[in-house]
Amino acid sequence: MRLASVALAAALLAAPFVVAPAWAASTASVAWAAVASDADMAQQFSRAKAENKPVLLYWGATWCPPCNQLKATLFNRADFIEQSKSFVAVGLDGDAPGAQKLGERFKVRGYPTLILFTPAGQEITRLPGEADAPQVVKLLQLGLAGGRPIKAVLTDAQANKKLSANEWRLLAFYSWETDYDQLINAKDKGAVLSRLAQAAEATAPEAALRLTLKALATEGTPLKPDAALLARVRAVLANPAQSRAMMDVLVNEAPDLVRNLTPDAGAARTALAADFEPALKRLEQDASLSRADRLGALRARVELARIDQPKTDVSAKLPAALQQEARDAAQRAHREITDGYERQAVVTEAAYLLTRANLWKDSDELLKSAIARSHSPYYLMSQLGSNARKQGHKAEALRWYEEAFNKSEGPATRLQWGAGYFSALVELAPEDAARIEKAASQLFSEAAGDPSAFYERSERSLKRVAEQLTAWNKDGSKAAVIGRLKTQLDGVCAKLDAAETKARAACGKLLKA
Repeated sequence: MRLASVALAAALLAAPFVVAPAWAASTASVAWAAVASDADMAQQFSRAKAENKPVLLYWGATWCPPCNQLKATLFNRADFIEQSKSFVAVGLDGDAPGAQKLGERFKVRGYPTLILFTPAGQEITRLPGEADAPQVVKLLQLGLAGGRPIKAVLTDAQANKKLSANEWRLLAFYSWETDYDQLINAKDKGAVLSRLAQAAEATAPEAALRLTLKALATEGTPLKPDAALLARVRAVLANPAQSRAMMDVLVNEAPDLVRNLTPDAGAARTALAADFEPALKRLEQDASLSRADRLGALRARVELARIDQPKTDVSAKLPAALQQEARDAAQRAHREITDGYERQAVVTEAAYLLTRANLWKDSDELLKSAIARSHSPYYLMSQLGSNARKQGHKAEALRWYEEAFNKSEGPATRLQWGAGYFSALVELAPEDAARIEKAASQLFSEAAGDPSAFYERSERSLKRVAEQLTAWNKDGSKAAVIGRLKTQLDGVCAKLDAAETKARAACGKLLKA
C-alpha cells in the first residue's frame, strides 16, 4: 500500500519493485509499495525498522467487491492518507507472481485482509474490512499509538490480567473473520469471544457489547438465549447511537442473531425480527454510511423477512413492498454511482440483494447492464452464472461460467475462476467427459506457469479440481481421462524447483490415488 518518506524512503522508493499498483490511481497522494516476494517484504520491514514505523499490509484483488469498497471509501479519505505518513504501507495483489506464497506466509486467505505489524513483523491487529471507514481509521489510530501485538493482548486477557480500554477495543474490533486460526481455533471462537465479553464488561462496556454480539452470532454459540440477553440486544436495536456503532454486526449477522436468540420458529422469533426492522431502516437511511452498507441493511431486512423459509428457495414469499424497495434501491445505486471502485462493490451487492428478494430478472438485467463499465466484468459474469445455476438453467449457467473464466485475468484469479467453471461442469454436465478433461487440462497447464500455483488460494483451487475429478470417477468409468490428467500433472510437478519442497509436496498430492 503506502510508504511514508524520509531519507531512506527515497532510496527504497527508487527500487524496481516499488511501483504504484493500478488500483492506487485514486490515492496517488499516498506512496504505495507493491510487493511480490519474500525479498520485497524483507526490504519493507527493514525500512520500517529504520524509520521505527509499523507496517500496514493490504491483501486484495482487482475483482474483489469488498476490496473495491475499501478503495472507494477508506483508501481515498484525507484522514487515512494523513495517517499513512505514520506507517510503511504495503500492497499485496493476489495475482502478483509470488503473492499466494506470501499469503501463506502471513496466513491471509480472504480478500481483503488488512494487517498492522510492528517493525519486527509481529501482528498488532487485523483490521475489520466489514467495518465502515471511519471506524477503521479510528482503530488504525489505536494500533499506531503504541499498540502491543494482538497475541500478547489476548494472552493477557485470557489470563485475567488488566487491559486498557483501547486494548479491549482492539480485541473487540479484531477481524475474527480473517483470523484463520492465528489467535484461536475457529471452533473455539464463540467460547473465547463470550469469555472476553465477560472480562471486558467492567473496563470497556462498549467492547464487551460488541464481543457479546459477535459471540452470539457465532455458529454453536455458548451463550444461552435468556431474557437478559434478549433484552440487551433489544436495547441496542432501540438505541440509535449503539446500533450505529454496531452496524456491521447487526447488518451482517442479523439472521444468525435472531436464530440464536430464538431457536424455535414462532411468535418470539417474529417479534424479534420485527424489533430489528426500525434499526435496520435507520441504517439504510443513514447518509454517513456508504451505499454498500446501506444496501446491506436492506438485504438484512430481506433475509429476516424470509428467515423461516429455505435459504435456497428461489421463490420465497416476500412482501411486495419490500421487493419494490429492493428494486428501487438497486436501480438508484446503479444510476447514481460514478466511481469505478464503488460500482464494482455496490452493483455486486445490489445484484445479490435482488436475488434474495426473488427478483431474478432484475438481478440479471442489472449485472448485464454493468458489464461494459466494470474493470472486472468476469466477476459479474460469474454472478450471472450463479443466478442461472440456482434457477436450474444449466446451459445458460455453463455459458456464463465459461465466459467468465475466459475473460478472467491474473494467474490466481484464473485458477479460481477456472475451478468455479470446472465445478459447474462436473455438477451440471457430468456426462461431457471431453469438456471436463479439457477444462482440467487447461488449469494444470496454467498452474505450470504460475510460481505461486501450489500456495494458498491457488493451491485450494487446484485441490478443489482434483477432489471433484476423483468424485467424478468414483465408479472408475473415467479412469482413462484421470490417467491422462495425472500424467500431465506429474510433468508439472517434476518441473517445479527442487528447493520448493512445499509446492512439490502439494502438487504430488493432487490425483495421488
